[in-house]
Amino acid sequence: MQQSMKIGSRVFDLKDHTYVMGILNVTPDSFSDGGRYLSMDAVLNRVETMLNEGADIIDVGGESTRPGHTVIDDGEEIARVVPVIEAITKRFDVPVSIDTYKASVAKAALAGGAHMVNDIWGLQHDSSMAHVIAEAGAVCCLMHNQNGKEYQNFLHDCIKTLQNSVDTALSAGIARQNIILDPGIGFAKTYEQNLCVMQNLESFNQLDCPMLLGTSRKSMIGLALDLPVDERLEGTLVTTVLAVQAGWNFVRVHDIKENVRAIRMMEVIRHG
Repeated sequence: MQQSMKIGSRVFDLKDHTYVMGILNVTPDSFSDGGRYLSMDAVLNRVETMLNEGADIIDVGGESTRPGHTVIDDGEEIARVVPVIEAITKRFDVPVSIDTYKASVAKAALAGGAHMVNDIWGLQHDSSMAHVIAEAGAVCCLMHNQNGKEYQNFLHDCIKTLQNSVDTALSAGIARQNIILDPGIGFAKTYEQNLCVMQNLESFNQLDCPMLLGTSRKSMIGLALDLPVDERLEGTLVTTVLAVQAGWNFVRVHDIKENVRAIRMMEVIRHG
């Protein structure tokens, strides 16, 4: 396993620390925070708050990917995210990720100052995406996803699909040290399959890449606890602690302060 990763100007220690990627959706319809950060003042105030609470990366999304979301065209997505990315990178010294599966959006975002591409389709949706990332020398987070929830052997198939994404990235010229993987909680998985991922986090370490967990406020937690979106913090914190325990390097969350504290406590217990 690699010892460090550079995202933007920051070097991330991958040996024994879990970092927090803060979610910033500049969308009207995201499942949890849609419509909250549509003005630039609201965006910049939110980023400042996230950084003060301990966020290490800001992940900007311009199209909701919740079940039943409305697909928007590339031009509209670019118009939503690029001014935000430019404003964030001008005002704050923080790595910025673009959450998109479209190569044209990724290219525009990277040109606008983004340092990383978070692709929920793991380079499977847009054949140009891998080349855009490679050309920019950017970091990428490649998520497990597929059409439908049918598997021959669930865990094996998930790991194999992620390995295929890694192979695609390497073939396109993306450096191995620039690849993060995400098992895709909430995507192409039943409730039981999502729980299976959580029960087997360490199995994904065989992929020999830094791993990111994105469970924040998701339906798995809502179903387990029978709680609405705005009451899923405690459930999210449990999954974050499990990520730390499994040696994973990144969690993607809405509630920064609470997750940072949970990580710190778990790391004190683990490392003394």
